[in-house]
Formats: sequence, C-alpha cells, structure tokens
Amino acid sequence: MTEISFWVQGLPPAKNEAKSMLAAGHCYADRVLALLHAARKALGEGPGPLFPDGPLALDVVLESPAEPPSDATNYLGGIADVLESKGHRGPLDHLGELASVAVYGNDRQIQEVHYRREPADQTRYHVRLSRR
Repeated sequence: MTEISFWVQGLPPAKNEAKSMLAAGHCYADRVLALLHAARKALGEGPGPLFPDGPLALDVVLESPAEPPSDATNYLGGIADVLESKGHRGPLDHLGELASVAVYGNDRQIQEVHYRREPADQTRYHVRLSRR
C-alpha cells in the first residue's frame, strides 16, 4: 500500500505543552483515542506500521464551522506524534490495544506537509499519508 487516509470526528490533538499527549490523563486524551481508533480501522489487522521507513507526505484537512482554537503547527505535531510507533515512549497501558497502533516508524519520516482549514457544518479532519 502506498497511501492511507481516514476521517476523524472532532478536533485533532494539539501539541501544546511539555507533557506528552500519550500520557495518562492528558487534556486531549479523547482526541488521541479518536485518532488512534480511526487509524486502526483504516490500517486493518496488519502487523507493525504500514510505513516502517522511508519518506512520507502528510496531508491534513480540518473542517469546522468556526476558527479552530489551535494553529496548524500544533495540530500537525499532535497528529504526527500519535501516529508513529510508540515503542520508545515507555509503558502506555492506559491506551490498551491502541498503544500498538502505528502508521509509520518515526515522525521524522514526514518530509512533505499540506494543511488547510475549510468551513463546514461539523468539526472533523481528514488525514492522508503517502509514500513520497
């Protein structure tokens, strides 16, 4: 597979503090879980990350009726952190089986980024990752 894409309801997790979004009790835990659930559904049951290595392009479209509370760079950083392999992060027991969800090995693989916000009646976002 050379591409994966999926929609997630709500806002993306925003990287905005020193505490990892993957830590238990983070204020964006619900956003992290929503992103991991959507990614797992799109990935299916395959073992390991879909893109274990190699350069990737990330495209994010955020739809919302109002201006979102965070900026593009915080959303992109949050999405990138959540979708990488989490083995180096230590115990993530609070995530259960979602701790193993990974689209790529390391977010350093992302070498091309596209982001845009579009007005819409509901808040949701689309994530697409592809080989570059």
